[in-house]
Amino acid sequence: MDANLLYYGDNLDVLRRHINDESVDLVYLDPPFNSNASYNVLFAEKSGTQSAAQITAFEDTWRWDEAAAYDYQQAVEQGGTVAEALRAFRTLLGTSDMLAYLSMMAPRLVELRRVMRRTASIYLHCDPTASHYLKLLMDSIFGPEHFLNEIIWERTNAHNMRAKTWPRTNDRLLFYGKTHDVVFQPQFVAYGPEQMARFKTDADGRLYKGENLTFSTPNPSRRFTWRGTTPPSNRSWGMAVEQLEALYKEGRILLKRDGSPRMDGWKIYLDETSGKPITTNWTDIPRISNTAAERLGYPTQKPEALLDRIIKSSSVAGGVVLDPFCGCGTTVASAQRLGRSWIGIDITHLAIGLIKHRLVDAYGPSIAATYQVIGEPTDVDGARELAATDPFQFQAWALGLVFARVATSAKKGGDKGIDGRLYFHDGGTAGSTKQIVFSVKAGGLVPAYVRDLRGVIDREEAQIGVLLSFEVPSAGMRAEAASAGFYTSPWGSSHPRLQLLTVGQLLEGKQIDYPHLTGGNVTHRRAPRELRVADQAEINYDASD
Repeated sequence: MDANLLYYGDNLDVLRRHINDESVDLVYLDPPFNSNASYNVLFAEKSGTQSAAQITAFEDTWRWDEAAAYDYQQAVEQGGTVAEALRAFRTLLGTSDMLAYLSMMAPRLVELRRVMRRTASIYLHCDPTASHYLKLLMDSIFGPEHFLNEIIWERTNAHNMRAKTWPRTNDRLLFYGKTHDVVFQPQFVAYGPEQMARFKTDADGRLYKGENLTFSTPNPSRRFTWRGTTPPSNRSWGMAVEQLEALYKEGRILLKRDGSPRMDGWKIYLDETSGKPITTNWTDIPRISNTAAERLGYPTQKPEALLDRIIKSSSVAGGVVLDPFCGCGTTVASAQRLGRSWIGIDITHLAIGLIKHRLVDAYGPSIAATYQVIGEPTDVDGARELAATDPFQFQAWALGLVFARVATSAKKGGDKGIDGRLYFHDGGTAGSTKQIVFSVKAGGLVPAYVRDLRGVIDREEAQIGVLLSFEVPSAGMRAEAASAGFYTSPWGSSHPRLQLLTVGQLLEGKQIDYPHLTGGNVTHRRAPRELRVADQAEINYDASD
């Protein structure tokens, strides 16, 4: 693949139109689901005549409506095992929201299998509400023989006790291969105190332990007496006699007092091990806390450590990692850092903007030259069309052009004149964070907009305010902006406190004038932890967390 790719749009359409057959090495997906709905609501019968529910940023909802009924019909008409699975689901579930969800997932999983190389694997992240249905759906698409594991991720400690039920603390990852020849590299963690207690010190000062030389499966060809030791009837040697003799000559067999080999006598040195193999129970990766440095405030954000483990185990350097529900871009961030190529798809400009912001935050503005964004407006006419059809998505897109974050309260109408924010450091007081506030106007401009923004700058104690608009500001508006004066950085550089930029200028590459560190490294940063938590206060996480 020539470049890393971010696609804005419906992932089914993107997969069908843009992703080639057998071009992807690893798929991770965490599809949205209405995890806060009650079990009864998810499985309630629906009329099928409700208006289509749009999936928007921070909302995980799927509803049985006319669109869902169409998805179901299209999938069933394709025939085969997938159609059989969906018909069985309808018999069992009726026309419920759960059936809508499965009808949405079916064609996407079919397309994901198509784009996977023969050595590729897929990890589907889900919760217990839908995991058993998704596994049956995956079996119908990939074949039950290509199911590899169900991984249990214990993401949080037990809390929020509910009456008459155990508290849920885990998610599930369904791990399938396209064929039996998947790439897989075992992962390890350091031994804990209990495992370390098994190690002893030999005469050379090296730590060692004894490992079992037998298997629990009886094998007649491995049921023999070797140097005076015979496995019990329910066990057999784990290797041929020639291999046992080779280990004996190397001094790698521990002996009993009578000189015969111990069945647990394979001498393993600590400095030759990689650590404790990671199993299907992942208890060492907590969910992102409210104060975590990587937290972006996105409600379904997963920790980078989780994606790091998946990518390291199931892909190689230079391989292509695909996330068709990429959200705030954790898969993209991990793949970039681990030297993989990546493809991210999302249906909201807010998510695409967050990913741009995240990459710039980690690597600086030059990272933009290493990937392409496909599906975004590329000219003023395209931007006007987006603004007319979805003003909130236009706002998110425009802010993304300057690497700013949407002020999430703006979506609910309580923005207090702020549509977005960007935080930076400029070498001032240690620990101090400066901010730029944004107002985005898709319609006509009036002088009051500039005066209002100037008041917001003062009220928020911001260093700079930026008005983004389609229209070119009038001479009077430019004069009003100029009267706001300049922000002077600790280095002595001056930057207009109130800046006016048009969409046309943004598309031509013009950026905000604000302080940069010497050497060309921008100081653009995420908000400090306390600000990020405050900004996202109205976003509710899964109630089971």
